[in-house]
Amino acid sequence: MFDFLLRPIRRNFGRDKLYYRIIDDMFGFIPNNIELYKLALIHKSASIEMHGRTINNERLEFLGDAVIENITSDYLFIEYPDYDEGKLTKLRSKLVSRQSLNAIACKLGLDKHIICCRSINATQKHIFGDAFEAMMGAIYLDQGYNFANRLLINNIYSANFSLEEVDETETDFKSRLIEWGQKNHHSVLFRTKGTPTGAGGTRSFRCTVLIDNLEVGHGVGSSKKEAEQHAAQSVSHEPSDEECARILDRLDKISK
Repeated sequence: MFDFLLRPIRRNFGRDKLYYRIIDDMFGFIPNNIELYKLALIHKSASIEMHGRTINNERLEFLGDAVIENITSDYLFIEYPDYDEGKLTKLRSKLVSRQSLNAIACKLGLDKHIICCRSINATQKHIFGDAFEAMMGAIYLDQGYNFANRLLINNIYSANFSLEEVDETETDFKSRLIEWGQKNHHSVLFRTKGTPTGAGGTRSFRCTVLIDNLEVGHGVGSSKKEAEQHAAQSVSHEPSDEECARILDRLDKISK
């Protein structure tokens, strides 16, 4: 009842009406403490100095990450009573991966409202997932764990994912490629280098995949792990025997 009365008032009047609209449109409720959600939108590249403290969404991101992982663990434990620890861990890692959280943030429209430095480029899309984690941290503090649980499971996961499809999706491309190399007696090497931190406080990494010392794939990411996964993914699939023969043939030509 109170939410019904407050919604039109807070959406249409007051200095924070824009923020109330953003949260209501994305998540379907009116916050109690709007300041938490305003903070969740501030990326560290646009930090505000206040009373000797640096204000951004990193602390909320830290909290939200734990909240999301805990809720997801509970959810999968109930939904998959026959899965062992290994399978549950693998499925959870897919649901809470940076790729999944970035996709959720964009579908919600959160990416349009993040406050960040203009030097942050389009390839640094992890900031969308980071902001979503910060939002979940704000929701947890503002509305409580049970509310955050229902919102994430019933409104967000159910609208964006099919557990069966997620379970079948391959995300650990690096491990898959290494396993292929071991099985087929080929060396697989990931050569990763980092670039200096930029104006936005971020660092990028570039990775090259080598099979039997021949470059076959490249990837870029905001972390070494992400760059290596992108590089392995660029190989796209397990090389066939014919492809291996072509790779080795190229290597022979180069070495002559």
